[in-house]
Amino acid sequence: MEPGGQLDMQQLLAAAAEMQSQLMNAQQELADAAVEGTAGGGLVKAVVSGQGELLDLVIAPEAIDPSDPAETAQTLADLVLAAIRDASRAAAELQQEAMGPLASGFGGGGLPGLPGMPGPGELPGSLPGEQ
Repeated sequence: MEPGGQLDMQQLLAAAAEMQSQLMNAQQELADAAVEGTAGGGLVKAVVSGQGELLDLVIAPEAIDPSDPAETAQTLADLVLAAIRDASRAAAELQQEAMGPLASGFGGGGLPGLPGMPGPGELPGSLPGEQ
């Protein structure tokens, strides 16, 4: 902000462009990342992208009991769900690591480089919690 409370548009636009660039880089890193989740001591493995998309699912042959197909099917279903949930949790943590610093720039004091700029929900005329 300039003396007298006037907003420096060049500074605002530069900060917004930098934020957009950082956001795009973080999103690309997440798209390129892969995290793994396992269940049943490694009998089932799920691989999920950093954006949460299921990329691969591997079931070890030892997980299948041919003498009890009904029980094996239920056990496998439970293991698949557990492995996907494990991988999804890891992807969510990765997302928080990648996007967390960018999000804090909005809620904790405005745009980076422009302290005092209102974050979302703090804009004049907005209702609490409204963005």
